[in-house]
Amino acid sequence: MASSYWESTQRKFWTFTKQQLAFERKKIEESERNLVNLYPLPDRRYLSIYFGNLLTKLARALTIRQQALATAQVYVRRFYTKIEIRRTNPTLVLATALYLACKMEECPQHIRMVLAEVRHCWADASFNDISKIGECEFTLISEMNSQLIIHHPYRSLAELQTQFQLTQEENALAWSAINDHYLTDLPLLHAPHVIAITAMVLAVVLKPTQGGLQLNAAGLTGALQSLGNARGAPQGTQNRVQKLVDWVAESNVDIEAIVECTQELISLYDVWENYTDKTCKDQIAKFVKARGLDK
Repeated sequence: MASSYWESTQRKFWTFTKQQLAFERKKIEESERNLVNLYPLPDRRYLSIYFGNLLTKLARALTIRQQALATAQVYVRRFYTKIEIRRTNPTLVLATALYLACKMEECPQHIRMVLAEVRHCWADASFNDISKIGECEFTLISEMNSQLIIHHPYRSLAELQTQFQLTQEENALAWSAINDHYLTDLPLLHAPHVIAITAMVLAVVLKPTQGGLQLNAAGLTGALQSLGNARGAPQGTQNRVQKLVDWVAESNVDIEAIVECTQELISLYDVWENYTDKTCKDQIAKFVKARGLDK
């Protein structure tokens, strides 16, 4: 097991540039052009929210801790960089990813319990055979080349929050931003510490109050502007944002990467405002049933 992200398979094999990721996805779509044309799907970000909602509901029912849920979300995202979604039963993939993630995060769940909660939580789940989860687990492991160790931003946040004297509310907001970034491509694009630093910067800039800790597109747009202002502020400016930006500059962390992460979250929250489950559910059910993937 790689204790360091810098020596990990995550960094070596599962961190892409945006161009590389787009190329991989285009290659998959081109290889399955007939399926893609026959069964159109909603925006990828809608699907990410839909999958995230399903996994969160199942994880809560099984009282699975956040890190295992996050690992499952990364597994799903990795898997679908290798396999065209229309060739799979997504609910089976999601349930199996969570089952496998619990093993890897040392909080294993009995396979029968997972299946029982799937039936309870997902009324439209289209599989009911334990052996399907076992078969899918083998496929997941194979497609990820047995590279299953995931490094998360939570550890970096825990190490840095004391240094930057985050309040309890700011820490909660940073944690929330990290949770939400799993609904984007960011886990495949940036190192965990970049995500954690982005979350801290946003938490400080947004100045959460007791009245609410909700992230939204408008708030993050303001945060991005504040970050830009801090970058151009006089050296004598000694507010907390400036201190964070100064620290980032001295640590050689790419500020442009932080801006890119913030923009990706803005895009997510903007899309989220118009999201409904029904569109994703109906479109997925269509190809699952038509292709007999529910058997």
